[in-house]
Amino acid sequence: MAAGGIALAQTPPKDQKAAPKAQPKPAPKGAQQQPQQPPQQQAQQGQPQVNFTPWTKLCQKSQDTPPRTVCVTGRDGRAENGMPIAAAMLIEPEGESKKVLRITLPLGMALPPGTRAIVDQGQPMTGPYVVCFANGCVSDYEASGELIDKMKKGQQLVLQGINGNGQPISLGIPLADFAKIHDGPPMDQKAFEEQQKKMMEDFQRRQQQAQQQQPQQPQR
Repeated sequence: MAAGGIALAQTPPKDQKAAPKAQPKPAPKGAQQQPQQPPQQQAQQGQPQVNFTPWTKLCQKSQDTPPRTVCVTGRDGRAENGMPIAAAMLIEPEGESKKVLRITLPLGMALPPGTRAIVDQGQPMTGPYVVCFANGCVSDYEASGELIDKMKKGQQLVLQGINGNGQPISLGIPLADFAKIHDGPPMDQKAFEEQQKKMMEDFQRRQQQAQQQQPQQPQR
């Protein structure tokens, strides 16, 4: 996910309290009640399939004076056409105890509700959006040592938000290989750029194949 890049994160916001849940109205007598689905299943209905890039660790010099090294361990998910859907980046500036988990959700989200981030079935973290780029809207969380350890041992980082239609979305980013990549050496910048180039070529190829498989509309 290149837009957030190696730029230093903004000060992580304090947690916000979640809004109280509305109580469902009782169904009319004689009406057949539909079983409620788990929240995550409800949020995933109608959402595009997400293809995730591998976890990648990059370390670069910042533009500070004096310059310092900033390491970013992250991965992003994209739709079949290459459109960014979600991303997570752990930003670690050299010589600072404060680290940031930066998550990105698609454009078109309702901004006031903010975001939630959950590792597996753990306690949800909440935070506001801090900025929107061309590829999505960003929310920053303070990445404590405890959170990083949970990500290393966890299976999935779930990102949640409310879209412009008021519908909840929930996107799970697999945490497999996060610990290995985070604790390992950084990737070479040229190798990273080559990886991104091949990835975009693969997305373009998939999009062309999908267009070829679509039935042609009869001419009138």
